Amino acid sequence: MGYSAIYTITTLLNSVLYLINGIYEDPSGNWHELDRAIIILIGVVAFELCTKLTVRPLILKYIIAYVPSQLLAFVYIWFSGFREELAETAYKDIWICFTSLFILLSITSTIINIYKDKKSKIF
Repeated sequence: MGYSAIYTITTLLNSVLYLINGIYEDPSGNWHELDRAIIILIGVVAFELCTKLTVRPLILKYIIAYVPSQLLAFVYIWFSGFREELAETAYKDIWICFTSLFILLSITSTIINIYKDKKSKIF
């Protein structure tokens, strides 16, 4: 799944959640969109780099990619605190969102790799 698709899905999901909660405008406006774009870029680049690693076992490969990229996301959130006051749950929120997306991508990638391996063994 490409960067644009992930960004679009997360933006739509965020908008739907705001509307469900009765919030009809994004309180942080354009900065929120740019922050989301940068955080997703960090995750996608880290995951792409992860797929290039030749580390075994597979879980170690994912951990090697996840830890520095999650730390980079935390650093980005910390720097954004100089621009505007952070929500009390900013770090928890980014951890939940970033980790959820990374796990989803990891599971998807693993399933695809298993399918490719089985398919290549057939032929």
